[in-house]
Order: sequence, then C-alpha cells, then structure tokens
Amino acid sequence: MKKTLAILASLLITSLVSPSIAAGDAEAGQVKSATCMGCHGLAGNSTIPNFPKLAGQGEAYLIKQLQYFKSGERNNAMMAGVASLLSDQDMEDIAAYYSIQTISENSAKGSAEQIELGRKIYVGGKMETQTTACIACHGAKGEGIPTAGFPAVAAQHAEYTASQLKAFRQYSINKQTGSDGVERVNEMMNNVAMGLTNEEIEALSQYIAGLH
Repeated sequence: MKKTLAILASLLITSLVSPSIAAGDAEAGQVKSATCMGCHGLAGNSTIPNFPKLAGQGEAYLIKQLQYFKSGERNNAMMAGVASLLSDQDMEDIAAYYSIQTISENSAKGSAEQIELGRKIYVGGKMETQTTACIACHGAKGEGIPTAGFPAVAAQHAEYTASQLKAFRQYSINKQTGSDGVERVNEMMNNVAMGLTNEEIEALSQYIAGLH
C-alpha cells in the first residue's frame, strides 16, 4: 500500500512538472517519416507485429525515445542507425506528425480467461508482488498521459508489448544474475515487469491490444 501511494504521489509531481511539448511541424514530419514507413507502416500503423505502431503516440514520448536511440541509452541497432541521422528538429517534426495520426484498432486474440487475467493486472495490479496497476499511468483506455510523458499503449501489437515487458523484466534478471540478456531500462517499468510471469505478460499484452 505504501509503495502504491508513493508511486501515485510521484505521478502527481510528474504531472505538475511535465515535459513541454515541442513545437514540431507535422507537415514536415510527414515528409521526413518516409524512411520510417518500411517498419512502422503508413501513417504509423505498422502491420508487422514486432514493430510498434506510432500513430497517436504522445509527441514528447516519441522525441524522448528517438533521443534515447541516438544516444544509445535505448539499445536497438536498427533504430540507432536511423536516429543518428536525425537532428533535434527532425525528431520534433516526425513526432508531431505521428502524434496526430489515428491508431488502427486491434481485436484481442486470447481466450476469455487470458483476457480476464490481463484485465485484472491492468486495472488492479498484482498484490502479492506489489506490482502497480497499469491504469495508474496509462489510463483506463490505454491512452497514456502525454503531458506527463506516459505513453499510449492501447491497440498496440500484443507481440511488441510482450517483447518490451520482457525487456523491462530482463533488467532485473541481469542485475540479479549478472547475465546480459536484452534489457530496457526504466525504473518504474522495471519494477512493474519484474513481478510478472510469461503467462501474465502474454495475457496483459493481449488485453492491451484490444483497448480502444
């Protein structure tokens, strides 16, 4: 309970000091996004499950991720190569373009039992491992909180969401065992993912895929 209250308090503070939304040029961003279409699809709606949909994603969040790829803070060889060629203005323009697109809807593909398990974790967390409910940062419909930098997750490919949750979890595994599996570092998400099993990650990912 104390952990949940602390996290909620931090969310409130974050919202009060939220990152400013950059003044990107969406029209210029549409032109610059041409190189992104091969993986992320037309208007940011990827049809390849391993590549995330970018349509409708928060502008500040997209900029931050591109900066992370460019600096190497987020490790992905393909995206590092792409981001290395982008200026700050390019990132702002591309983010502005994708942020105003409409994400395509998915249908949850899991069984009724699997979707219900995902819903329970999304809405209520997991008490036995003190896993915080996803709804706290990503909202009831998975739309995120753009002004606070919390990403939208609704209608994202389940395969991509699962891969990212496992990468967040891998950070804790690497830290505990000294292994070097592919990880993604974000303190809040590392704490959430470390308490999830593969079954729960798959269920949660399928539930999120059906949100809209």
